[in-house]
Amino acid sequence: MMSMDPDTLQWLQRLIWAEYRAAVVLTIALPLILLIWATVQREGAIGRLLNLYWKVSSLLAITVLLLAGAAPMAFAVAVVAHLLILGSLWFWEDINDELADLPPWRPLPLVTRIWRWGLTVFAAVGGIASVASLRCLGGWEASSVCPLWQHAPGGFSQLLANALNFLFGAPWTTGGARVAGWLFLVVYTGFFLQWLLVRWPRFGRVAGGF
Repeated sequence: MMSMDPDTLQWLQRLIWAEYRAAVVLTIALPLILLIWATVQREGAIGRLLNLYWKVSSLLAITVLLLAGAAPMAFAVAVVAHLLILGSLWFWEDINDELADLPPWRPLPLVTRIWRWGLTVFAAVGGIASVASLRCLGGWEASSVCPLWQHAPGGFSQLLANALNFLFGAPWTTGGARVAGWLFLVVYTGFFLQWLLVRWPRFGRVAGGF
C-alpha cells in the first residue's frame, strides 16, 4: 500500500471534497436550472444540448453508486464519464451551429456558454484526477488516497439508507449500492453501444431530435 504523510492526506481530502462540491454545482444544479429555463423559453438548441448532457452524465451517478459500494471499477468508470461529458458538450454539429447563432448578450445563451466552458474545464481536470486514481483499480488498499474518494459517496449512501428505511423500512447497504451501480452500468452500456453502432454511423454528428 502506498502511504502518505497525514498533512498531505488531509490536503488531498480537502481537494477531493472541493471537487465533489464543484461537481454538485456544475453537473447537477446549473444544468438543471438551465434545462428548466430553456424549456420555459422554448430554446430548442439549448434544451437538446442539456437533454443529451443529462443522458450522458448519468454515468457520473453510476460512478457514485459504485464508489459507495466500494467497487474499484468505479475509478475506471469515472475516467470514461468525464470523457463522455466532454464529448456531449461539443460533439453535435447542428447544436453547435444553432448555439453560435444565438445572440450572445441574451441571459440564457450567455449563462449556457459560461456553464459549457466551466464544465469543460472541470471535466478535463476531473478526468486527469480520475486517471491518476486508476492505481486504485487494484483495490482500496493500493494507496492511502483511494479510501478518500469514497467518503462523499459513502455519506450519500448513508443518507439514502436512512431515507429508504424511514419511508419503506427497506435496508440499503454497501452491497446494495454496488449491485445497483453494476446494474445501471450494464443498462447504460447497452444504450451507449446502440448509439455507437447504430445511430452514429447513420446520422453522424447530427443530434436532430435525439
